Amino acid sequence: MFGSFLQPQFMPCPDCGASVPTAEMDLHECARERWLDYQIFQLRAEVASFDVQLAAFLASPRGRFESYYAERQRLLAAAW
Repeated sequence: MFGSFLQPQFMPCPDCGASVPTAEMDLHECARERWLDYQIFQLRAEVASFDVQLAAFLASPRGRFESYYAERQRLLAAAW
């Protein structure tokens, strides 16, 4: 009953997302740029939320102190 399902001709590479012929899946080598683009694509939600998280941290008491302290250290270093 289930033996007649068609096998796909192409499958996505789990590492780089490239469409690879099923018969050549074992021979596939990921291109470094494509692999990196795919990794960034998978992290897009985290990358997009970074600005929001940073703004929230800098608005917190600890974030305000860290900002003040960094500016103070920068001014002290420039005075030397």
